[in-house]
Amino acid sequence: MPDAEAQGALVSFRHVSKTYDGETLVVKDLNLDIRRGEFLTLLGPSGSGKTTSLMMLAGFESATEGQILLGGRELGSSPPHKRNIGMVFQNYALFPHMTVLENVAFPLSVRRLGKAEQWERAAKALDMVKLAGYGGRRPSQLSGGQQQRVALARALVFEPALVLMDEPLGALDKQLREHMQLEIKHIHQRLGVTVVYVTHDQSEALTMSDRIAVFNDGIVQQIDTPSGLYDLPRNSFVASFVGENNKLHGVVETLEEGGLCRVRLGSGEALQARAVNVAGVGAKTTLSFRPEKVHIEGQGEGHANRLEGDVLETIYHGDHLRVRVAVAGNDAFVVKMRFRSGRAAPVAGETLELVFHAQDCLALDPVR
Repeated sequence: MPDAEAQGALVSFRHVSKTYDGETLVVKDLNLDIRRGEFLTLLGPSGSGKTTSLMMLAGFESATEGQILLGGRELGSSPPHKRNIGMVFQNYALFPHMTVLENVAFPLSVRRLGKAEQWERAAKALDMVKLAGYGGRRPSQLSGGQQQRVALARALVFEPALVLMDEPLGALDKQLREHMQLEIKHIHQRLGVTVVYVTHDQSEALTMSDRIAVFNDGIVQQIDTPSGLYDLPRNSFVASFVGENNKLHGVVETLEEGGLCRVRLGSGEALQARAVNVAGVGAKTTLSFRPEKVHIEGQGEGHANRLEGDVLETIYHGDHLRVRVAVAGNDAFVVKMRFRSGRAAPVAGETLELVFHAQDCLALDPVR
């Protein structure tokens, strides 16, 4: 086994599994290295194993099997307060009877620093999250976004090498949540601390992360950069969970040069696709397309694939139009068109010819 610390990993999961009832594994043979200084997001639906993995790293849950290493040292049964890890929860977990400054200084008091140093470092942490001057207030006197900033300051005040965040923005409204996403990202960039962040919101993960580990059914389906996940998902689950995705079903007819294949749809049309995850000739496959990669005839040249579709509805989104089209038996197929003044929008009942490149059509494992 390679030395993970020598390879730049701060945290390593080695064959980690977790069961609560002795039968069902909620995390299955997890092998994951988290690089020093990176922002890694654990992304997945409810029950996929992402939060359990975070809780095992924090020390609030124990692994049934396997090892978790921090800085090359096995954590074993080490309790949470001895792991020197910062933690930010969705519900903030602030002490209501303490002032904001006392809340932020609390981890320093536990570590028995002198009072003067506690207040100095707590004040600097509040300044870092743009709450200078709020130290004398109680948490109940703050907004949800301000309380989350206090929780973040408290997690960072003792300068941990690792900060864990469990759905920290889930209780905030959309506009504030998007603002806090950028705030957290910028703080991470300034401090260089390693962050492990849990969310089920794929847009949030794409916005904030250096890398994303996509969980489903207790297994990491793919770990990659945001652009890597979006542009080249390895399977149909990742394609559907990360970003918007169109699907058509067919059978692989031929495998071709350049990593391409020819797929015959159930409706009879043949398309050329990128063979990303196919079992071979004769195997069923699901074709994946991003809505912005599909064009209406006349908007581009040199497309290898063409399909006819009947417009079901057109929805205006300001800078683009979303056109829902019935294509090859799929009445939820979406084309994203850039809005241009003077260009007529497709109307319901109109028949369109849709075109797209073979490289933008991914042949993946079959799903229904």
